[in-house]
Amino acid sequence: MEPLRIAMIAPPWFEVPPAAYGGIESMCADLVDRLVARGNHVVLVGVGHNGTTAEFRATADHAEPDRVGQSVPDVVHAAALPAILAELDVDVVHDHSFAGPLLARGRPTPTVVTAHLPVIGDHGRYYRRLSDSVHLVAISDAQRRQAPDLDWAGTVHNAIPVDSFPFRRDKQDFALFLGRAAACKGIPEAVAAAADAGLPLRIAAKCRQPEEHEYFDQVVKPLLGPDVEWLGEVGREEKLELLAAAKCLLFPIRWDEPFGMVMVEAMACGTPVVACRRGSVPEVVAHGETGFVCDDHASLVAALRRVDELSPDRCRAEAARRFDVALMAARYEEVYRAVTARHAAANLPTMRPPNPVRPRTVSERGA
Repeated sequence: MEPLRIAMIAPPWFEVPPAAYGGIESMCADLVDRLVARGNHVVLVGVGHNGTTAEFRATADHAEPDRVGQSVPDVVHAAALPAILAELDVDVVHDHSFAGPLLARGRPTPTVVTAHLPVIGDHGRYYRRLSDSVHLVAISDAQRRQAPDLDWAGTVHNAIPVDSFPFRRDKQDFALFLGRAAACKGIPEAVAAAADAGLPLRIAAKCRQPEEHEYFDQVVKPLLGPDVEWLGEVGREEKLELLAAAKCLLFPIRWDEPFGMVMVEAMACGTPVVACRRGSVPEVVAHGETGFVCDDHASLVAALRRVDELSPDRCRAEAARRFDVALMAARYEEVYRAVTARHAAANLPTMRPPNPVRPRTVSERGA
């Protein structure tokens, strides 16, 4: 098959790949590099500097990680897209930003949008308004079940380059929480479960935004002690060392997260996952094989006491089999080819039969 020409639009908050926190940006970087390795031509549209093998167009000369979630950087990023895309000759646009897809209507090139956010509530209404002008891709079956009425172009799990993650069989005696300082992530639940299981807990969490600082001061800080260590936000290398060394990843989320990339990262390091049955967790974690899927505090504690029964080799093998970037890139290529074919078919000129010769009437022939 002919190589594809792809414009990949990243969000405006972090460079690609990010130096530390930035799950979507990490996924974009891995996807871009693998698509290029497969022979495709990719132009990445992002902010700051390019850390991928793709061509690059910047909408801003630096990232603004402290403004994550603010509307102005997102809208300014989107406003730059029409001029950039007008200069590119691509088969498909793949947009990971939030405001960018608003400009897809009327675009001569089909636009694929990965729904990185929940598809319920305000976000659900947003995706429904977009659905007739873009091709939506879900990141889990659990997310797709939240909105079965949307015209989904496919489901593609987020993935990682498994071979680049360090693998360790010998684990240290601590559980790891990795995420951000927010109520939906379940830090107090992690602390309580680890304490009752007699397992030290290390917390590596993003804490940049005002609401995150407030949550840390009011909720997390009082929980810290000799067996509960706060590491804050860690860089990639330290994150990988922690994931590989931990006895398990503790993931007691309190919301239906569409996809938890950190679960896959832990498994790639040979580290089992102990998580709550929310969102995509049962879809990612094989209960009793790569971790434990839990329903309450008691089951979290029991699972923490049993993690030594699980095989690091099995965790690594399942990550490679189900969540490697090679599989993600191949599946996105399938989506791209399907939507470009659909777009081409919908835009074929209507074939009209030639006008038939109409017999002239008597008045037209004359007397």
